[in-house]
Amino acid sequence: MQLPGGRPSLLVHPVGGASSRIAFALDFHDVDAAREVARAVAPSVGMLKVGLELFTAAGSRGVDLGRELGLPVFLDLKLHDIPETVDRAVARVAALGARYVTVHASGGPAMLRRATARARNEGTGLEVVAVTVLTSMDAAELARTGVSATPLDHVRRLASLAFEEGVRAFVCSPREVATLRGDLGAGVTLITPGIRPSSHDDDQKRVATATQAIKDGADWLVVGRPIRDAADPAEAASALAREVLTALSMGA
Repeated sequence: MQLPGGRPSLLVHPVGGASSRIAFALDFHDVDAAREVARAVAPSVGMLKVGLELFTAAGSRGVDLGRELGLPVFLDLKLHDIPETVDRAVARVAALGARYVTVHASGGPAMLRRATARARNEGTGLEVVAVTVLTSMDAAELARTGVSATPLDHVRRLASLAFEEGVRAFVCSPREVATLRGDLGAGVTLITPGIRPSSHDDDQKRVATATQAIKDGADWLVVGRPIRDAADPAEAASALAREVLTALSMGA
């Protein structure tokens, strides 16, 4: 299956599995609880995201869940420090066996350049992902940090900077996916948090449905609470995988 722009579909299984577009966010403080839910949803998701909560609680054991279940791990640490420190941290992430690791694009060109070079030189397949603007932020909150640009304009500026330094994977909200796909082309990987059912209400502001995100060019859909907090997480994950499959079959 091909997507617009000649991008191949990553979803080839009937519903989910290892080729699913869904990255399930393991937002747990206990690795055993994370394991239980991850096992339940594994047939419908294609990647596990380990964020700060689980990583600070369980360290590498959180990443090990990916190996247990045969799924790649997206280690969402949002590294933002001097270039030397980030360089060394990326080397440690590569040793853990993660597939992706996030850094803040706002860390600057030297940091981005060192991070991507380190990931490449480690030779493990680790890819650096640049986080643009957090989905919890809107124009008013950006302005309070001294950024007068709109979220879209700031995302584009940061993504362009990271791309120039060798980054080829990006986190952006669903609202910016279509624009970044147009700016950066088919060769980049776009990872989108903020995927929600239309009735869901929480602290993320720039959100969209899975169908819309796929239509706009997202490669990975990061989903946490709508699956984790569902009465039946396995069914919630399966329903979302079916929605993605429908969107792809309609040429989204």
